[in-house]
Amino acid sequence: MKVAILGSGNGGCAAAADWALHGHEVRIFDFKEFPKIIEAINLQGGIKAEGELEGFAKIEYAGHCIEKAIEGADLILAIGPSFSSEPFANAVKDIINDKQLYVVCPGSFGGALITKKIFEKNENSKNVIVSETSTLPYASRITEPGSVKIFLKLRGGLYLSAIPSSQTPKVMDAFMQVYPNTTQAKNVFHTMLQNANPVIHPSVTLLNAGLIERTHGNFYFYEDGVTPAVGRLIEAVDRERLEIAKKLGVTIIPDNELGVLQGYMTEASYEYGYATAPGFKGIKAQDKLDHRYLNEDVGFGLVFMSNLAKDLGIDTPIIDSVINIASAIMKRDYRNEAPRTLKGMGYTVEEVLSLI
Repeated sequence: MKVAILGSGNGGCAAAADWALHGHEVRIFDFKEFPKIIEAINLQGGIKAEGELEGFAKIEYAGHCIEKAIEGADLILAIGPSFSSEPFANAVKDIINDKQLYVVCPGSFGGALITKKIFEKNENSKNVIVSETSTLPYASRITEPGSVKIFLKLRGGLYLSAIPSSQTPKVMDAFMQVYPNTTQAKNVFHTMLQNANPVIHPSVTLLNAGLIERTHGNFYFYEDGVTPAVGRLIEAVDRERLEIAKKLGVTIIPDNELGVLQGYMTEASYEYGYATAPGFKGIKAQDKLDHRYLNEDVGFGLVFMSNLAKDLGIDTPIIDSVINIASAIMKRDYRNEAPRTLKGMGYTVEEVLSLI
Protein backbone atom coordinates (compact mmCIF):
# COMPACT_ATOMS: atom_id res chain seq x y z
CA MET A 1 0.00 0.00 0.00
CA LYS A 2 0.88 3.65 -0.26
CA VAL A 3 0.81 5.19 3.20
CA ALA A 4 1.04 8.86 4.16
CA ILE A 5 2.15 9.79 7.66
CA LEU A 6 1.19 13.27 8.86
CA GLY A 7 3.55 14.24 11.67
CA SER A 8 7.28 13.72 12.21
CA GLY A 9 7.29 13.35 16.00
CA ASN A 10 8.01 10.26 18.08
CA GLY A 11 4.90 8.39 16.97
CA GLY A 12 5.05 9.56 13.37
CA CYS A 13 8.64 8.41 12.91
CA ALA A 14 7.92 5.07 14.62
CA ALA A 15 4.89 4.45 12.39
CA ALA A 16 6.71 5.52 9.23
CA ALA A 17 9.58 3.15 10.00
CA ASP A 18 7.19 0.30 10.82
CA TRP A 19 5.10 0.59 7.66
CA ALA A 20 8.21 0.97 5.50
CA LEU A 21 9.90 -2.05 7.11
CA HIS A 22 6.71 -3.99 6.33
CA GLY A 23 7.26 -3.24 2.64
CA HIS A 24 4.85 -0.35 2.11
CA GLU A 25 5.61 2.90 0.28
CA VAL A 26 5.72 5.61 2.91
CA ARG A 27 5.68 9.38 2.65
CA ILE A 28 5.89 11.82 5.56
CA PHE A 29 4.48 15.32 5.86
CA ASP A 30 4.97 17.94 8.51
CA PHE A 31 4.50 21.68 8.67
CA LYS A 32 7.36 24.06 7.90
CA GLU A 33 7.60 24.92 11.59
CA PHE A 34 9.10 21.46 12.17
CA PRO A 35 12.01 21.17 9.69
CA LYS A 36 14.77 19.42 11.65
CA ILE A 37 13.57 15.83 11.50
CA ILE A 38 12.29 16.16 7.93
CA GLU A 39 15.74 17.41 6.86
CA ALA A 40 17.49 14.52 8.63
CA ILE A 41 15.22 11.92 7.00
CA ASN A 42 15.89 13.41 3.57
CA LEU A 43 19.64 13.56 4.18
CA GLN A 44 19.88 9.84 4.95
CA GLY A 45 16.95 8.69 2.78
CA GLY A 46 14.95 7.19 5.60
CA ILE A 47 14.66 6.48 9.31
CA LYS A 48 16.93 4.43 11.53
CA ALA A 49 14.92 2.30 13.95
CA GLU A 50 16.16 0.55 17.07
CA GLY A 51 14.60 -1.32 19.94
CA GLU A 52 11.63 -3.55 19.18
CA LEU A 53 11.90 -2.50 15.54
CA GLU A 54 15.39 -2.73 14.07
CA GLY A 55 16.62 -1.58 10.69
CA PHE A 56 16.80 1.24 8.18
CA ALA A 57 13.42 2.20 6.78
CA LYS A 58 13.46 3.79 3.34
CA ILE A 59 11.09 6.75 3.08
CA GLU A 60 9.86 7.73 -0.40
CA TYR A 61 9.20 11.35 0.48
CA ALA A 62 9.61 13.55 3.54
CA GLY A 63 8.68 17.18 3.26
CA HIS A 64 6.33 20.07 3.73
CA CYS A 65 4.20 19.63 0.59
CA ILE A 66 0.93 18.01 1.58
CA GLU A 67 0.00 17.31 -2.05
CA LYS A 68 3.12 15.18 -2.58
CA ALA A 69 2.67 13.44 0.73
CA ILE A 70 -0.89 12.18 0.23
CA GLU A 71 -1.03 11.82 -3.57
CA GLY A 72 -2.20 8.28 -4.33
CA ALA A 73 -2.10 7.25 -0.67
CA ASP A 74 -4.45 4.43 0.27
CA LEU A 75 -4.12 5.15 3.97
CA ILE A 76 -3.41 8.46 5.71
CA LEU A 77 -2.34 8.39 9.36
CA ALA A 78 -2.48 11.71 11.22
CA ILE A 79 -0.12 11.12 14.14
CA GLY A 80 0.43 13.87 16.65
CA PRO A 81 -0.75 15.47 19.88
CA SER A 82 -4.35 16.56 20.40
CA PHE A 83 -3.81 20.06 19.03
CA SER A 84 -2.58 18.67 15.69
CA SER A 85 -5.94 17.17 14.64
CA GLU A 86 -7.39 20.38 13.26
CA PRO A 87 -4.28 21.63 11.40
CA PHE A 88 -3.82 18.25 9.73
CA ALA A 89 -7.50 18.07 8.76
CA ASN A 90 -7.39 21.57 7.32
CA ALA A 91 -4.21 20.75 5.40
CA VAL A 92 -5.77 17.80 3.55
CA LYS A 93 -9.44 18.79 3.23
CA ASP A 94 -9.12 20.30 -0.26
CA ILE A 95 -7.10 17.46 -1.80
CA ILE A 96 -8.14 14.26 -0.05
CA ASN A 97 -10.71 12.02 -1.78
CA ASP A 98 -13.21 9.42 -0.64
CA LYS A 99 -11.05 6.53 -1.84
CA GLN A 100 -8.52 7.39 0.85
CA LEU A 101 -8.86 6.22 4.46
CA TYR A 102 -8.02 8.76 7.15
CA VAL A 103 -7.03 7.67 10.67
CA VAL A 104 -6.38 10.04 13.58
CA CYS A 105 -3.81 8.18 15.65
CA PRO A 106 -4.60 8.59 18.47
CA GLY A 107 -7.98 10.31 18.56
CA SER A 108 -7.15 11.98 21.89
CA PHE A 109 -10.70 12.82 22.89
CA GLY A 110 -12.43 14.04 19.77
CA GLY A 111 -9.81 13.89 17.04
CA ALA A 112 -12.07 12.01 14.64
CA LEU A 113 -15.08 14.15 15.53
CA ILE A 114 -13.36 17.48 14.89
CA THR A 115 -11.84 16.08 11.67
CA LYS A 116 -15.26 14.90 10.50
CA LYS A 117 -16.73 18.33 11.25
CA ILE A 118 -14.03 19.99 9.10
CA PHE A 119 -14.38 17.48 6.26
CA GLU A 120 -18.18 17.77 6.13
CA LYS A 121 -17.92 21.45 5.15
CA ASN A 122 -15.87 20.66 2.05
CA GLU A 123 -17.25 19.02 -1.06
CA ASN A 124 -13.97 17.26 -1.72
CA SER A 125 -13.71 15.58 1.67
CA LYS A 126 -17.28 15.24 2.96
CA ASN A 127 -17.52 11.51 2.17
CA VAL A 128 -14.07 10.49 3.42
CA ILE A 129 -14.16 7.75 6.07
CA VAL A 130 -12.63 9.21 9.22
CA SER A 131 -11.52 6.94 12.04
CA GLU A 132 -9.37 7.06 15.14
CA THR A 133 -7.36 4.84 17.44
CA SER A 134 -7.49 4.79 21.21
CA THR A 135 -3.75 5.28 21.61
CA LEU A 136 -0.46 5.21 19.76
CA PRO A 137 0.69 1.71 18.80
CA TYR A 138 4.11 2.41 20.35
CA ALA A 139 6.09 3.72 23.24
CA SER A 140 8.81 5.51 21.29
CA ARG A 141 11.25 8.39 21.44
CA ILE A 142 13.32 10.14 18.79
CA THR A 143 16.93 9.69 19.90
CA GLU A 144 18.27 12.11 17.31
CA PRO A 145 16.81 13.57 14.11
CA GLY A 146 16.24 10.68 11.72
CA SER A 147 16.50 7.98 14.40
CA VAL A 148 13.76 6.53 16.61
CA LYS A 149 13.83 4.04 19.46
CA ILE A 150 10.77 1.85 19.92
CA PHE A 151 10.57 0.76 23.54
CA LEU A 152 7.40 -1.23 22.88
CA LYS A 153 5.01 -2.05 20.07
CA LEU A 154 1.63 -2.92 21.55
CA ARG A 155 0.75 -6.60 21.82
CA GLY A 156 -2.93 -5.76 22.26
CA GLY A 157 -5.19 -3.13 23.78
CA LEU A 158 -5.22 -0.97 20.65
CA TYR A 159 -8.74 -0.01 19.54
CA LEU A 160 -10.01 1.54 16.32
CA SER A 161 -13.38 3.00 15.34
CA ALA A 162 -14.65 4.81 12.27
CA ILE A 163 -17.45 7.34 11.85
CA PRO A 164 -19.89 5.75 11.25
CA SER A 165 -18.87 2.60 13.10
CA SER A 166 -20.31 0.48 10.28
CA GLN A 167 -17.21 1.48 8.26
CA THR A 168 -14.77 0.30 10.92
CA PRO A 169 -14.15 -3.14 9.32
CA LYS A 170 -13.02 -1.47 6.07
CA VAL A 171 -10.43 0.60 7.92
CA MET A 172 -9.41 -2.38 10.05
CA ASP A 173 -8.53 -4.41 6.95
CA ALA A 174 -5.92 -1.82 5.96
CA PHE A 175 -4.71 -0.92 9.46
CA MET A 176 -4.16 -4.51 10.58
CA GLN A 177 -1.53 -5.10 7.89
CA VAL A 178 0.94 -3.61 10.38
CA TYR A 179 -1.12 -3.75 13.59
CA PRO A 180 -2.69 -7.23 13.58
CA ASN A 181 -3.60 -7.07 17.27
CA THR A 182 -5.97 -4.13 16.79
CA THR A 183 -9.48 -4.56 18.22
CA GLN A 184 -12.61 -3.11 16.65
CA ALA A 185 -14.09 -0.58 19.07
CA LYS A 186 -17.83 -0.18 19.59
CA ASN A 187 -17.73 3.50 18.60
CA VAL A 188 -15.65 6.66 19.01
CA PHE A 189 -16.73 7.05 22.64
CA HIS A 190 -15.01 3.70 23.13
CA THR A 191 -11.75 4.82 21.52
CA MET A 192 -11.84 8.14 23.38
CA LEU A 193 -12.36 6.68 26.83
CA GLN A 194 -9.97 3.76 26.38
CA ASN A 195 -7.14 6.32 26.11
CA ALA A 196 -5.47 6.32 29.52
CA ASN A 197 -2.86 9.04 29.03
CA PRO A 198 -4.94 11.59 31.00
CA VAL A 199 -5.35 9.00 33.75
CA ILE A 200 -1.61 8.38 34.16
CA HIS A 201 0.45 11.39 33.08
CA PRO A 202 -1.13 14.21 35.14
CA SER A 203 -1.21 12.10 38.31
CA VAL A 204 2.46 11.18 38.08
CA THR A 205 3.46 14.71 37.07
CA LEU A 206 1.61 16.50 39.87
CA LEU A 207 2.84 14.20 42.61
CA ASN A 208 6.42 14.57 41.31
CA ALA A 209 6.26 18.30 40.53
CA GLY A 210 8.99 19.22 43.01
CA LEU A 211 11.32 16.52 41.71
CA ILE A 212 10.75 17.62 38.10
CA GLU A 213 11.57 21.23 38.95
CA ARG A 214 14.61 20.37 41.10
CA THR A 215 16.20 17.83 38.75
CA HIS A 216 14.83 19.06 35.40
CA GLY A 217 13.48 15.58 34.83
CA ASN A 218 16.61 13.65 35.76
CA PHE A 219 14.72 10.56 36.91
CA TYR A 220 12.67 7.78 35.36
CA PHE A 221 9.03 8.80 35.04
CA TYR A 222 7.55 5.40 35.83
CA GLU A 223 10.27 3.48 37.67
CA ASP A 224 11.01 6.31 40.09
CA GLY A 225 7.87 8.41 39.78
CA VAL A 226 5.10 5.88 40.43
CA THR A 227 5.23 4.96 44.10
CA PRO A 228 2.23 3.17 45.67
CA ALA A 229 0.63 6.49 46.66
CA VAL A 230 0.95 7.80 43.10
CA GLY A 231 -0.56 4.57 41.85
CA ARG A 232 -3.56 5.08 44.11
CA LEU A 233 -4.24 8.48 42.57
CA ILE A 234 -4.05 6.91 39.09
CA GLU A 235 -6.59 4.33 40.26
CA ALA A 236 -8.96 6.98 41.63
CA VAL A 237 -8.92 8.91 38.34
CA ASP A 238 -9.38 5.66 36.42
CA ARG A 239 -12.47 4.66 38.39
CA GLU A 240 -14.20 7.88 37.39
CA ARG A 241 -13.28 7.28 33.74
CA LEU A 242 -14.84 3.81 33.96
CA GLU A 243 -18.08 5.30 35.30
CA ILE A 244 -18.31 7.71 32.37
CA ALA A 245 -17.86 4.86 29.90
CA LYS A 246 -20.45 2.71 31.70
CA LYS A 247 -23.02 5.50 31.44
CA LEU A 248 -22.43 5.61 27.67
CA GLY A 249 -22.86 1.85 27.33
CA VAL A 250 -19.19 1.29 26.58
CA THR A 251 -17.10 -1.33 28.34
CA ILE A 252 -13.48 -0.24 28.71
CA ILE A 253 -10.59 -2.03 30.35
CA PRO A 254 -9.18 -0.60 33.61
CA ASP A 255 -5.73 0.79 32.96
CA ASN A 256 -3.87 -1.60 35.24
CA GLU A 257 -5.28 -4.51 33.22
CA LEU A 258 -4.82 -2.71 29.91
CA GLY A 259 -1.12 -2.21 30.66
CA VAL A 260 -0.66 -5.96 30.90
CA LEU A 261 -2.68 -6.61 27.74
CA GLN A 262 -0.63 -4.08 25.79
CA GLY A 263 2.65 -5.54 26.97
CA TYR A 264 3.80 -2.59 29.05
CA MET A 265 3.23 -4.19 32.44
CA THR A 266 3.60 -7.66 33.93
CA GLU A 267 1.54 -6.98 37.06
CA ALA A 268 -2.03 -5.64 36.94
CA SER A 269 -1.48 -3.41 39.93
CA TYR A 270 -1.94 0.34 40.19
CA GLU A 271 0.47 0.55 43.14
CA TYR A 272 3.35 -1.51 41.72
CA GLY A 273 2.64 -2.36 38.09
CA TYR A 274 3.87 0.87 36.52
CA ALA A 275 7.16 1.07 38.43
CA THR A 276 8.08 -2.51 37.52
CA ALA A 277 6.77 -2.42 33.94
CA PRO A 278 9.33 -3.54 31.33
CA GLY A 279 7.55 -1.46 28.68
CA PHE A 280 8.04 1.73 30.70
CA LYS A 281 11.63 1.00 31.66
CA GLY A 282 14.13 3.73 30.80
CA ILE A 283 11.61 6.46 29.94
CA LYS A 284 12.90 9.70 31.43
CA ALA A 285 10.65 12.31 33.01
CA GLN A 286 9.92 15.59 31.24
CA ASP A 287 12.41 18.37 31.97
CA LYS A 288 9.74 20.93 32.94
CA LEU A 289 6.13 21.12 34.04
CA ASP A 290 5.14 23.08 30.93
CA HIS A 291 4.73 19.88 28.95
CA ARG A 292 2.10 17.83 27.15
CA TYR A 293 1.60 15.63 30.22
CA LEU A 294 -0.33 18.56 31.69
CA ASN A 295 -1.12 20.84 28.75
CA GLU A 296 -2.53 18.05 26.60
CA ASP A 297 -3.61 15.39 29.07
CA VAL A 298 -5.32 17.84 31.43
CA GLY A 299 -6.31 20.55 28.95
CA PHE A 300 -7.69 18.20 26.28
CA GLY A 301 -8.22 14.91 28.12
CA LEU A 302 -9.38 15.47 31.70
CA VAL A 303 -11.33 18.62 30.84
CA PHE A 304 -13.11 16.69 28.08
CA MET A 305 -13.97 13.87 30.49
CA SER A 306 -15.13 16.27 33.20
CA ASN A 307 -17.44 18.11 30.80
CA LEU A 308 -18.75 14.85 29.35
CA ALA A 309 -19.43 13.56 32.86
CA LYS A 310 -21.44 16.66 33.69
CA ASP A 311 -23.51 16.19 30.51
CA LEU A 312 -24.23 12.66 31.72
CA GLY A 313 -25.01 13.66 35.31
CA ILE A 314 -21.90 12.02 36.79
CA ASP A 315 -19.74 13.54 39.53
CA THR A 316 -15.96 13.40 39.02
CA PRO A 317 -14.42 14.93 42.17
CA ILE A 318 -10.95 13.40 41.66
CA ILE A 319 -10.69 14.40 38.00
CA ASP A 320 -11.91 17.87 38.89
CA SER A 321 -9.32 18.13 41.68
CA VAL A 322 -6.50 17.17 39.31
CA ILE A 323 -7.69 19.83 36.84
CA ASN A 324 -7.81 22.44 39.60
CA ILE A 325 -4.37 21.62 41.01
CA ALA A 326 -2.80 21.51 37.54
CA SER A 327 -4.37 24.89 36.76
CA ALA A 328 -3.02 26.36 40.00
CA ILE A 329 0.57 25.23 39.55
CA MET A 330 0.65 26.20 35.87
CA LYS A 331 -1.14 29.53 36.40
CA ARG A 332 -3.60 28.53 33.70
CA ASP A 333 -7.33 27.91 33.75
CA TYR A 334 -7.48 24.62 31.86
CA ARG A 335 -11.21 24.27 32.44
CA ASN A 336 -12.08 27.61 30.86
CA GLU A 337 -9.54 27.20 28.06
CA ALA A 338 -11.36 23.94 27.18
CA PRO A 339 -9.77 23.48 23.74
CA ARG A 340 -11.79 20.34 23.10
CA THR A 341 -15.24 19.54 24.46
CA LEU A 342 -18.30 18.14 22.71
CA LYS A 343 -20.01 21.53 22.93
CA GLY A 344 -16.93 23.32 21.64
CA MET A 345 -16.82 21.01 18.62
CA GLY A 346 -20.50 21.64 17.95
CA TYR A 347 -21.87 18.30 19.19
CA THR A 348 -24.14 16.98 21.90
CA VAL A 349 -23.90 13.45 23.31
CA GLU A 350 -27.07 12.54 21.41
CA GLU A 351 -25.68 13.87 18.12
CA VAL A 352 -22.49 11.85 18.49
CA LEU A 353 -24.49 8.72 19.26
CA SER A 354 -26.57 9.34 16.12
CA LEU A 355 -23.41 9.65 14.02
CA ILE A 356 -22.05 6.36 15.20
